[in-house]
Amino acid sequence: MRIAYFDCFSGAAGDMILASMIAAGLPADELRAQLGRLNLAGYELDIRNIRKQGFAAVKFDVRMTDKPGHRHLHHIIQIIDDSSLSPTIKDRARRIFTRLAEAEAKVHGTTIEKVHFHEVGAIDAIVDIVGASIGMELLGIERVVCSPLPTGGGTVRCEHGLMPVPAPATAELLIGVPLAPCEETGELLTPTGAAVLTTLADSFGPIPRMEIARIGYGAGTREGRTRPNILRLLVGEAVACSGLVDDEIVALEANIDDASGQQIGHAFASLLSAGALDVFTIPIQMKKNRPGVLLSVLVTPDRIAACEEILFTQTPTFGVRRYACSRRKLDRRMETVSTRFGDIRVKLGLRGGLVCVVAPEYDDCAAAAAAHRVSLKDVFFEAESAWRAKHHS
Repeated sequence: MRIAYFDCFSGAAGDMILASMIAAGLPADELRAQLGRLNLAGYELDIRNIRKQGFAAVKFDVRMTDKPGHRHLHHIIQIIDDSSLSPTIKDRARRIFTRLAEAEAKVHGTTIEKVHFHEVGAIDAIVDIVGASIGMELLGIERVVCSPLPTGGGTVRCEHGLMPVPAPATAELLIGVPLAPCEETGELLTPTGAAVLTTLADSFGPIPRMEIARIGYGAGTREGRTRPNILRLLVGEAVACSGLVDDEIVALEANIDDASGQQIGHAFASLLSAGALDVFTIPIQMKKNRPGVLLSVLVTPDRIAACEEILFTQTPTFGVRRYACSRRKLDRRMETVSTRFGDIRVKLGLRGGLVCVVAPEYDDCAAAAAAHRVSLKDVFFEAESAWRAKHHS
C-alpha cells in the first residue's frame, strides 16, 4: 500500500501541499496537462526550485492573468464536472470544496448554496485543490496520514476584518482533528490547506510504519521566525508488522432508549450505505431502568461526518461519542473461483504472504444458492473447496 505522510511541522497551505507533491515526484508537465482539462482560463503556473530558509524546496505559485471573481459552490462544482478529469479526481475535488463550503456556511450562519467563497473562490484555490486531487492519483497514493496540525498564533486579516488565528473557517475544519502546539505567530494553516488535509487524511498521528521512497519539501510564501516555512511529504510503502497491517479507524457511539426497532434498523442500513465499516448494537440498561441499545459505528476518518449526520437525523440521540482506534489486521486479497454454481469471489486474509483465512463472499454465495435452489452452506463449502483445490493441487 502506497502511503503519503504530510509532516506539517510548520503548517500547510494549498500551494505548499501541491509543491510538496511535485518535490516528491509528481511530474510538473503531467500536472499542467491534467489541470488543462479544467478549461479554466485566467492564470499561469510558476513552478521552480528554491532555497527556503536554508532548505531546498519547490515553490508553486498561480499567477493571475485576469482578476478573479467570487464564486459559489455550484459554480466551482460545475467547472469540475465539466472537465475531462478522471471520476476519482473529480470526486476528491468535490469533497474538498463541499467540506470547505460547509465550514464557511456554519461560520456565517447560512447554507452552502449561499456561501461566497471570497478569497477561497479564486482561481488559485481551484488549482490548488484540484491539483492536490490530481497529485493523489498520479503518485498512486492509497492512504494519507497527517501529523497533528499547528495553526500558529496572533491574528489574521480576512475580508471581514481582523480575526484570531486559526481563522473561523479553518477552526471549523479542525473539529475532531489533533492540533500541535506552536510558538510561531501568524497563520500557519490556511482554510484551503485545512480543507485538503482533513478531507484526504485517513488518520492523524506520528509517521506510520512505512518504507520511505521519496521525500518532498514544499515552500510557503511567508518567512518563518522560529522554523522554516516548508511542508515535508514522505511517500513510501506500508510495512507490515509481523505480517499484519496497522491502520487507524474511528468509533462512533450513541446510547439510545427512546427509539423503535424500526428506527434502529433503518439507521443501521443507512450507516452501512454511507460507508461505515461495521455497525452493531449491544443491549444496555439506562436511566430510570429503561432498556436501551448502544449503537456503535466503526468508520474511516473520511466517513465521520456522513455517519454522524445519520445518527443525529435518523435516531433521537442527543450526542455521539467519538474516539480513535488503532487497528491491526490481516492483509486482504480477493480471488474468484469457478464452481458448479458459477463464479464465486473469495476473500483471503494473509499474514506475511501466507493465507490464514479463506472466506467465500456471502452475497455471491447467497445469489448462487437461490439461483440453483441449494443450501447456502453447500455453496460456501463448494467455493472454499474450489479455492483449496486450485492452490494445493
